[in-house]
Amino acid sequence: MSHLENIRANATNRDLIEGQLQHLGIAVFMGIGACSLLVRVDDGPWYLMLNTVTWAKFAIILAIVHQFVVAAVFRLQLYKNWMSKRFGDRDMQVWAAIFMPLLIARPLLIMLTGWSDTTPITGIRPAEIILGLALIGVAGYGLYSVLEYFTLPRALGGDHFRDEYAQMPLVNQGIYKYTDNGMYGVVFLGLSGIALLYGSWNALVVALFQHAYIWVHMYCTEGPDMRRIYGTRLTEKEAPPTV
Repeated sequence: MSHLENIRANATNRDLIEGQLQHLGIAVFMGIGACSLLVRVDDGPWYLMLNTVTWAKFAIILAIVHQFVVAAVFRLQLYKNWMSKRFGDRDMQVWAAIFMPLLIARPLLIMLTGWSDTTPITGIRPAEIILGLALIGVAGYGLYSVLEYFTLPRALGGDHFRDEYAQMPLVNQGIYKYTDNGMYGVVFLGLSGIALLYGSWNALVVALFQHAYIWVHMYCTEGPDMRRIYGTRLTEKEAPPTV
């Protein structure tokens, strides 16, 4: 019996929902808090018949939906082998087809929010542009490291699908020389960089919400999953990085 098969053989329904009530509560309060910081723009441009606050709220809702979809798929796959039973060897391809559009939509919605926003952040545009470019540069290096060294299948949660991914060694190249959380800690900085380039307060609110909220996924969903998949390896040198 493989390691993942052993996890599934001993799984309970409680394992499926571990951390998810906390996830729901935090998502509600963070979402309300972020929406309360949005500034209505009555005379700003509209894109695709939506104003900046509507785009911002859409971006917040999408992020919440995205992370609950990830939580559901990760838990069902880890404990019930749900995706593999339905799609066989194409399970990760199907998952990528669901996951990637939701991920790509995040920066796109921040861009739409910024385009339709006339609410300034600081009003000091040169400083905002320089900082924005710096954050995007760092995020770009982080994304390169994720794709080149960590690899996309692992970033998609391959260790929930295949034992071979769970058995891979620590990544210590690129951004992973400095952090075990290249995607969450570094790549998501690019969202704030986009908001700063637009000089958009509402886009910055969305970007900061999304960056903070991804850590809710880490602590409520991925953290418990990693403890179950890797066990004592999490405290040893060969423990795998998270995305």
